[in-house]
Amino acid sequence: MVRGRRLGLGVNVDHVATIRQARLTDYPDPVAAALAAERGGASGITIHLREDRRHIQDRDVEGLLAAVSTKVNLEMAATPDIVALACRLRPADCCLVPEKRQELTTEGGLSVAGNEARLEPVIARLDAAGIRTSLFIDPDQAEVEAAASVGAPVVELHTGSYAEAGTARSQAELERVANAATLAATRGLAVNGGHGLTLDNVGRVAAIAEMEELNIGHSIVARALMVGIEEATREMLAACLSARGSAAAGAL
Repeated sequence: MVRGRRLGLGVNVDHVATIRQARLTDYPDPVAAALAAERGGASGITIHLREDRRHIQDRDVEGLLAAVSTKVNLEMAATPDIVALACRLRPADCCLVPEKRQELTTEGGLSVAGNEARLEPVIARLDAAGIRTSLFIDPDQAEVEAAASVGAPVVELHTGSYAEAGTARSQAELERVANAATLAATRGLAVNGGHGLTLDNVGRVAAIAEMEELNIGHSIVARALMVGIEEATREMLAACLSARGSAAAGAL
């Protein structure tokens, strides 16, 4: 990993679809939101196609793939039907995540350690379809090592524990993320991060030199209610790049 590279921002538009599905209307449109996020500087659009289709629908995936000019990152469980759909539609990236029907949002990282035999053929199949696979994992040494062993080129470090930590624990949780990022980079993995990041807490994660992309959704969509998604994206990107620039200047 080249230190000082530009940090990307993937905007997750799931919750635009959440609002639509609450009334089963045809608005607001996740595709229109994605295009606005791109105008605001997003380097990619992230969506989670859940097995229960609670927000993003299959038609949204197809519409986004046809419309966006950056890239689509499809978050998904490693289930046969979703893997088959991904291989048919061929987004640029897929991020394998754990999924439970009863959860409100993804609650933790994927257990790669101990599940290598199940995940390796999934990653190989996605790779054969020309899809770059990321594994959404907790910032844990064993999980990073397992991710490196199964052939995925990217890990996305779960930042939820850092985001939800109180003042007494936030530094320790941040160090977990930073140490996992360093280890992943030494193992030849690209490093992304996401979950629970807001304008208030994103800076310290953005400052981690190994981070290549942050995927952020809920806080951007929430802010968009006040300023619109283009401006909310622009604000988040500015916060990320400011922190990254300050960290790089401090390292000189």
